[in-house]
Amino acid sequence: MPLIKTLFLSVLFFSFSSVFGQQAAINFLDSGMKSSLRGLSVVDDNIIWASGSNGTVARSTNGGKKFIWQSIKGYEQRDFRDIEAFDSNTAVIMAVAEPAVILKTRNGGQSWYKVFEDTSKGMFLDAMDFDDDGINGIVVGDPLPKQHDLYFAMTNNKGESWRIVTGNSNKFQTLEGEALFASSGTNLKYPTAIITGGTNSRLFFNGIHKLPIIQGKESTGANSIAINEKGTNAVIVGGDFSNDASAIDNCVLVKLQYHPKFTVPQTPPHGYRSCVIFVSKNRLIACGTTGIDISADGGLNWNLISNESFHVVQKAKKGNSIYLAGKNGRIARLDE
Repeated sequence: MPLIKTLFLSVLFFSFSSVFGQQAAINFLDSGMKSSLRGLSVVDDNIIWASGSNGTVARSTNGGKKFIWQSIKGYEQRDFRDIEAFDSNTAVIMAVAEPAVILKTRNGGQSWYKVFEDTSKGMFLDAMDFDDDGINGIVVGDPLPKQHDLYFAMTNNKGESWRIVTGNSNKFQTLEGEALFASSGTNLKYPTAIITGGTNSRLFFNGIHKLPIIQGKESTGANSIAINEKGTNAVIVGGDFSNDASAIDNCVLVKLQYHPKFTVPQTPPHGYRSCVIFVSKNRLIACGTTGIDISADGGLNWNLISNESFHVVQKAKKGNSIYLAGKNGRIARLDE
């Protein structure tokens, strides 16, 4: 496993008195690998896993002071777009397409074994998510050719085995040109909140609901959904990744009731955003190729805090640390 020297370069400092009341910094922890990282899972303030192109997986057990990198043997050409880590030793990773593969390790990445494979032509997985206990999980994929139902597989044993779930055409049927974006592994929230994009962009939650977000082209639509701790509110981000500087119709706020209610921000994120997370009751972070935004009022108004490009952001499941990952093996920590 090649080691990359930790950089610890604090490259950008910003004063956000209106948002945090203190200074925040984007601290680069590592970079330089020829991998686009879109999978990120933060177990606690010390344990960080990331995954991406060229069969790449990165792991740190000391809060990013040192990362151990590997390109998984036999999978060097695969793109692991999502990762779910359970502890310092156990994680599952998802390779998206032809064949779609899920691998698991129980020894900190020293070895990986296959727990799922689908060799169907046109197969493309987009994201996976687990419940709070990390026992039950679901993976979602685009409809197979000549089909319209979203593709699902489920696990009830920490990803040790998976079963394909036959789609229900009334609940998960897509329209022509509608699919999912595997941009950050966050267009799915366990068990059944899913967002789509493309020529049509919709929310699958208690039925199917058209989103007030930009759509109509292959590059447009929703990319990421975040749901608050109570499960009452969601924030959805996306945009047009072919015109990533545009902030037109790139964010939607959702009241998750029987008939979801949609509103749009007063001040939207500043460009296309591929990932959004809640960090507390009303505070959110969104990132994308044109920068990082923070909201302190539930997504109603967003402040641009950095022009740095990242694909994915995650907060520690057990802790407060916030990490980001993106192109060229970039991993950073947001310090407040």
